[in-house]
Amino acid sequence: MNYGYFDDENKEYVITDPKTPVKWTNYVGTLSFGGIIDHTGGSLICKGDPALNRIVKYIPQLPGSDFKGETLYIRIKEKNGYKVFSPFFVPTLDKYDKYECHVGMSYQKIISEFYNIRTEVTIFVPNNKSVVLRDIKITNIGNTPIELDIIPVVEFTHFDALKQYTNADWVPQTMTVDADINGSGNIILKQYAFMKKETEVNYFTSNYPVDSFQTDRKLFLGDNEYGTWKNPLELQNSGLSNYESKRGDNIAALLHKLGELKPGESKRIITQLGQDLPEKINSTVEEFRNTENVESAFNELSEFWENYLSKASFETPDSAFNSMINIHNPRQCHTTFNWSRYLSLYQLGLGARGIGFRDSSQDVMGIITNMPNEGKSLMKKLLSVQKADGSAMHQFFPLTMEATEGDSREDGEKHFYGDDHLWIVFAVSAYLKETGDYNFLNEKITFYDKNINIEKRESGTVLNHLQRSLNFTKNNIGKHGLPLLGFADWNDTVNLLGDAESVFIANQYGVALNEMIELMEYLGEHEKAAEYKNDFARMKKIVNEHCWDGEWYLRYFEENGEPIGSHKNSEGKIFTNAQSWSVLSGFATGERAKIAIDSVNKKLNTANGIKLSYPGYNGYDPKKGGVTTYPPGAKENGGIFLHSNPWVMIAETMIGNGDRAYEYYNQINPASKNEVIDTFECEPYCYPQNILGDEHPQFGLARNSWLSGTSSWTYQAATKYILGIQAAHNGLQINPCIPKNWEGFSATRVFRNTTYKITVKNPNGISKGVKQIKVDNQIISGNVIPISNDDNTHTVEVTLE
Repeated sequence: MNYGYFDDENKEYVITDPKTPVKWTNYVGTLSFGGIIDHTGGSLICKGDPALNRIVKYIPQLPGSDFKGETLYIRIKEKNGYKVFSPFFVPTLDKYDKYECHVGMSYQKIISEFYNIRTEVTIFVPNNKSVVLRDIKITNIGNTPIELDIIPVVEFTHFDALKQYTNADWVPQTMTVDADINGSGNIILKQYAFMKKETEVNYFTSNYPVDSFQTDRKLFLGDNEYGTWKNPLELQNSGLSNYESKRGDNIAALLHKLGELKPGESKRIITQLGQDLPEKINSTVEEFRNTENVESAFNELSEFWENYLSKASFETPDSAFNSMINIHNPRQCHTTFNWSRYLSLYQLGLGARGIGFRDSSQDVMGIITNMPNEGKSLMKKLLSVQKADGSAMHQFFPLTMEATEGDSREDGEKHFYGDDHLWIVFAVSAYLKETGDYNFLNEKITFYDKNINIEKRESGTVLNHLQRSLNFTKNNIGKHGLPLLGFADWNDTVNLLGDAESVFIANQYGVALNEMIELMEYLGEHEKAAEYKNDFARMKKIVNEHCWDGEWYLRYFEENGEPIGSHKNSEGKIFTNAQSWSVLSGFATGERAKIAIDSVNKKLNTANGIKLSYPGYNGYDPKKGGVTTYPPGAKENGGIFLHSNPWVMIAETMIGNGDRAYEYYNQINPASKNEVIDTFECEPYCYPQNILGDEHPQFGLARNSWLSGTSSWTYQAATKYILGIQAAHNGLQINPCIPKNWEGFSATRVFRNTTYKITVKNPNGISKGVKQIKVDNQIISGNVIPISNDDNTHTVEVTLE
């Protein structure tokens, strides 16, 4: 069944059936202020931190048919009362004549037709503002006049999101709403937890005179809450009771009586849901009661996205590929950059996770071309939660900058993840290549120690932080000389006892060393570069001596020396990441690289993507850890964990196989699932985290959409490696590895204040190999365009051979 379509001209996905298999969402605003809007108008909004400053109560586990945080009711005056329905379909579930949810670039637009009433609602957060606007237009599309009212409703939550669910005594006693009524009939409902009344006040208002309001859920639903969100009993009264709640379950409901709408007549109301200091609320409210300001704010949002996407755009023979790399994938990269793995309908933002060190270091790489300054700011926060020994705290909370060790706290011995600290080397390197801001390396940033006040903590330059990252891995090795796993590496769920070793971290260390070798040589630090080259050669020798299993590389060694990811194992014989990363690092020799990557194709590839491992573990084993809590084919236990797929794509391009890299790209492209949604279930406009593998009876079912490292890495795989356009220290490198049947492609790339109009021609039908590059009709040497930094536009012609 089909639930919608892509509208690339407007950069939207349009949902045409509200009964999607699971809730489909979009993000508005940023972590500074914003959150989730679902496809039936429900919202989950926070400011600064979803765990510590949440505004709207949205319970993801409830059925899709239930009220979720926010909705809009319309009621039609009838002879014996009122007909009440929601133009968002949920929660009243009335039969609709038309339903469209336009999933846009940081906005949601819902258009519906019920009972000869057309409703258009555009939902967005203005740039750098702490308010969600809902621009509501109601039109009578029938042939007779209709008398109607509209009632927008929000349910508030306690700012401490977890306590909302764990302390049903204290929380309701603190919840308060005051009504601020002016002479023109406009009302501002101000909601706060009692201890926040001077600092963080939520508010809900509109630009239209309000007949009456309600702030107590119990009174709104009626009959001691045996009324329902589907049929709130108070809406059968002429007006609401104007009750200002001083405890309990706070809501904000505003009854607007529009009067009679003639055929073809429209009325417009704009609601505002925001949070600010009490003394600042009125200025924002007045600003956005003006419809011209609302329209201007929406245009500014559109301009932001036009500018953001203009930094890199591509035109290839594949329109679906173009749609993802030009619109939906960079949009998702922006979302993961803002939210890390903190708030989605799967990661619930209740405080168990914050901003992940590993996660956000990778997310930065997906936005560095488009917003390098913001990427730099996030990297500085990440570096500030690195410890003096070079390891890193696993996550931090953005409002307080308190950091924790994540799930490794459960292990009494190993309070570190063996991979976390190395990812920041990748991120900083990408930033330096993109911007040329080498002064960043000299900025001083403190190391994290929760037992010492920040003023007294040790500090080091950014370069020193990166060097300590490498040193931590170099100095924490096991019996074979491989890096220690710690609590886990990238695969969080394999938690081995004692001093287990990780082949993944060994290869990750190799990639990080290569980045630092390039940087040191570029800076003229040849002695340090030589040191890192020796470290690289040492680890390469160890990996090839101890980790080659005949047709693929091992994944782990347990403390007793037993391998995991070997043909000797009955379960978990082969792991994808050990193969792809052995190629990415350069540790795999030419022949072994091809054999290892071919083994992935033979043993791990499926029609829906590459599995993380095979075969799955078929029973719980505490010696292996969390991976064995899943059945075979699910998540990390032999599931298709999409994050690892682009690493295989990159590996294939490194050995010159453009056709297979492209095949793997298409296998996981969510847009390709648009015709099989009843199997796939998740949103087709963003990457999920995982798809059930072929060992599972529900093979092909996806979950955990939006917040996945898949987004950053698939964007990098497509643009930097398949299309082959990526920043280097000394210029813009062009080295495509494309499908042989492509005749070429074109691109526009902004790099260091210069715009490059690039045309790639493939006259001989090959995948890889640059014959010649002309810049402004002049042949250059090699495949790196020298830095111009001249604010001009240059033409680049690339010929493959």
